[in-house]
Amino acid sequence: MASALTVLLLGCWLARHSGVWGGREYHKPTIWVSPSRVVALGGSVTIRCEGQYPGMEFVLRKPGHPNLQVQSVRDGTVAEFPIPRLSREDGGSYTCEYHSITDQSRWSYLSDPVEIIVGDPSLPRPSISLSPSGVTAPGADVTIQCQGPRWDVRFFLHKAGDLNPQQHMDPAGAGAEFRIPTVGRQHGGSYSCSYRPRSEPFVFSQPSDTVQLVVAGRSEPPAPPGLTSLTIAGVSAAAVGLLLLLLLLVAFVCFRKTRARKGATPRPSSTIPLAVLKAPAQQDPIYSSIDEGKETQTLPQEPDSYGLTYAELNHQALQAKQGGLAPAPDPVQPSVYAAINVSQGGSLQ
Repeated sequence: MASALTVLLLGCWLARHSGVWGGREYHKPTIWVSPSRVVALGGSVTIRCEGQYPGMEFVLRKPGHPNLQVQSVRDGTVAEFPIPRLSREDGGSYTCEYHSITDQSRWSYLSDPVEIIVGDPSLPRPSISLSPSGVTAPGADVTIQCQGPRWDVRFFLHKAGDLNPQQHMDPAGAGAEFRIPTVGRQHGGSYSCSYRPRSEPFVFSQPSDTVQLVVAGRSEPPAPPGLTSLTIAGVSAAAVGLLLLLLLLVAFVCFRKTRARKGATPRPSSTIPLAVLKAPAQQDPIYSSIDEGKETQTLPQEPDSYGLTYAELNHQALQAKQGGLAPAPDPVQPSVYAAINVSQGGSLQ
């Protein structure tokens, strides 16, 4: 009879927690601890449990303490369970669940567990050391050693900025060694360790002093493959392009200057009939003996030449007219130029 009753009660308990009996139709709530799940002895924390619907009654559970706390929330969806003064017995694992206030047969599933760890300042701090010390090359092996005052403890390795312990170890003696093989840049940082008595798994000692693991080149993020060569190629191409641009600019400036200098030289002008040129009487007779029917070539005339016109003298034609003889086919003789000043009014001077 007793065995049958035990089996019946066990079956009811399993059915309740499996969701078959009791109508577990609500999703599991979310549970968290604030301000931190690691609290010093005598501190205060608040456990919060959040459901999906208003009008629910929340139950906070801890192994060995059924129905630890119960709270009804009619308007909101979050229940708060404060622990004002934390004791060693308050450390542990907590879960929560909820059901409808009007219908207690409709329950939610259990939440994920959350732990509260109580720090006991009466427990001595462990010591910590790093081997090898100093700057560590990437790929090397590093060992962090923790030493405590007791043998029956579990050691935990902590890294600054990470709330969860990196590793834990149950040593055979009073010390533990945490080995980090093939160290990379992600392993650099500050480390400390603590321990918990095996008889009180949710009570821990104060953390040790910190050791600094420095990995060579940690401050320099790894560059993607080929980035350096691509950068060099881009810079070289930009430099060559800039040099070519400067050369083109210099060539253009020189071309403009040369063209401007050529534009300043006398340009060819049309020939002027010599008949309009009248040499003065006091000048050399050579000017008045020129054949008036001939047209002579004039040198180019600049706009700013103040009315001066240059005439080229043909010696062969002049000699032929004076002597009455046909000019001999002599080699070309040097030309003689005469400067004639033509005023703006059209008169010769």
